[in-house]
Amino acid sequence: MSVVGTKTLPWSWYTDPAVLQLEQERIFRRFWQYVGHTGDVAEAGSFAATRVGDVPVVLVRDDEGTLRAFLNVCRHRGSIVCEGSGRRATLQCPYHAWTYGLDGRLIAAPRSEREGGIEREELGLVPLRLETWGPFVFVNPDPDAAPLTDFLEDVPEGIAAARIDVDGLRFLERAESELEANWKICAENFLECYHCPTAHPGFSAVMDVSPDAYLLETGTWRMTQHGPPRPEPRGSYDPSGEVERGQFHLLFPGTVVNVMPGRPNLSIGPIVPLAPERTYRFLDYFVAPDADDAWVEEALAFDAQVSAEDRVLVERVQQGVRSALIEEGRLLPESEQLVAHFQSLVVEALA
Repeated sequence: MSVVGTKTLPWSWYTDPAVLQLEQERIFRRFWQYVGHTGDVAEAGSFAATRVGDVPVVLVRDDEGTLRAFLNVCRHRGSIVCEGSGRRATLQCPYHAWTYGLDGRLIAAPRSEREGGIEREELGLVPLRLETWGPFVFVNPDPDAAPLTDFLEDVPEGIAAARIDVDGLRFLERAESELEANWKICAENFLECYHCPTAHPGFSAVMDVSPDAYLLETGTWRMTQHGPPRPEPRGSYDPSGEVERGQFHLLFPGTVVNVMPGRPNLSIGPIVPLAPERTYRFLDYFVAPDADDAWVEEALAFDAQVSAEDRVLVERVQQGVRSALIEEGRLLPESEQLVAHFQSLVVEALA
């Protein structure tokens, strides 16, 4: 007997600029999102420009060692204040040289003393909510949002149970990409391994992706996949080591947390909408301090192959939904249950 799956979101929601505008306002400006790690701003005077959805953010380590986040927008005429990363004693807007302290205070506005009309104490950089999980830095533009721990749910405990000490990991590198696909298509692709046997032969040669072995779980805001390696894995990646199972989490709306079986490892990064049909992603990779260089190279190459395969998949889906001759798709109720949960969160947020 065939089972009719759940309907997907309307496919117009993957191309409509008005939908993305609502998502920016009601999702990306109200939820915690990963923006980088403490090593990005390790020393006093360090800064790093990043973003939360369409909100420009600058992370700063002030002179007393406090980690802060500010809206990266000058209070004068709205210019972006900082780009890239580095070390500075102050943050100076390149447009008219309005200058801010590392605590966000406006400390200089050329000609303001001559002309007046500038209340410096009221025109500092706008502070944003910042909280951390180990070395992982999250920012939320909503000052009234619940704490980060509520959003993370039991993900930190699951990582710790795999014998991974996040504070003891060594940062490896950041991999960045832009994809010609809506951010939701990228998230939904991450949330199911129904496509793995067909589209990821290398991954499926290492991991047991059968529905009885590859387990799916939902919390309130987190969606999780657990998978063991095959009893006799084949391919280019060695999954033997202290970490016995893979775990792959999505923290709504788009923070990805991956752990592969093998040596202690973790990758984390956001899915960021740039336009209705364009998405920016980055992944920060971490391993144990004593990780073998050959294994690290093997693991990075393995993940890069999966990412390259996923790029083709999500961009093909975007091309299909753009055609607009079909209103919606279908979801299998078990294999794509995480996609259904994700879509319900989107609907709830936009309602």
